[in-house]
Amino acid sequence: MNLRTFKRKSIAVSSENLVTTNVLKPDQQLPLAIQPAVDGLNLVSWASSNGDWIEKQLIQYGGLLFRNFQINTHSEFANFMQAIAGELIEYSYRSTPRSQVDAKIYTSTEYPPDQSIPLHNEMAYSLNWPMKIAFFCVKAAEQGGETPIADSRKVFERIDPKIKERFIQKKIMYVRNYGQGIDLSWETVFQTNNKAEVEAYCQSVGIDFTWLDGNKLRTSQVCQAVATHPQTGDSIWFNQAHLFHISSLKAEVCQSLLAILNAEELPRNAYYGDGSEIESSVLEEIQKTYEQETVTFSWQEGDILLLDNMLAAHGRKPFIGARKVLVGMAEPYIGQ
Repeated sequence: MNLRTFKRKSIAVSSENLVTTNVLKPDQQLPLAIQPAVDGLNLVSWASSNGDWIEKQLIQYGGLLFRNFQINTHSEFANFMQAIAGELIEYSYRSTPRSQVDAKIYTSTEYPPDQSIPLHNEMAYSLNWPMKIAFFCVKAAEQGGETPIADSRKVFERIDPKIKERFIQKKIMYVRNYGQGIDLSWETVFQTNNKAEVEAYCQSVGIDFTWLDGNKLRTSQVCQAVATHPQTGDSIWFNQAHLFHISSLKAEVCQSLLAILNAEELPRNAYYGDGSEIESSVLEEIQKTYEQETVTFSWQEGDILLLDNMLAAHGRKPFIGARKVLVGMAEPYIGQ
């Protein structure tokens, strides 16, 4: 062989072949687990070169679980989010207590560990929301603490057509009262202590507001019950009626609140868009539907769960022991 004329044959290795994919359980398509196929694969670098492929899988499955990539810090988590979704967004117009860990990286909802959080889509109680939300497991709980998820398309399909039609026509009204020392303060929710800034924000997004005596604030807003995904065109069950409604609280908590407050004074509640009561049977049907579509997996430290926030709902199971899961959100979207 003449070495001068020998040409080295190049072998193309697709960057997609650097990872393996599988579902966690044969009967569950959500989430799709993605793991490195080679040692030392840098998730951020790989994701930067494979954004289109990741987006395609996310649209198909609704949720992706990145596992065994040796992600250890919130900075690496933030870099991953920026690689696939660009600039992260702030948690504004808040609904639950969280702490800011770093620029636009937050703890997951800081409710007591013995409480569960019903499945929901992030900020579906508003007219704008993040299209992507991701969870990073820094420390898994000793027991429990899973982040259950559900396909919002399947939730929509399963709900009784008559209930869907009623919600589509009437929509949902969310009413919140701030300043009672029970729920989040308006300063926390709107991230300001300037009333003029609160008013400007409310006016910009269609929130009705009334200032009450004692530095209290009452707001109401009518939002979608069903949304259309901008990329797939799928109809999505996209609201938090079941989560905002007082019936989502434990019975003894409901009784305690109603003993000292009128219904219109409750920290938060949900109604049909015309202000009428949502029937308890309807709320029970919605809760049951989420339960039927719930998928649960155990966290491993270093896991990143990436969700299309419209296609997949999430929640939290009660837990024992220390647990730390961080959250990042991206791609702000304004509903129709």
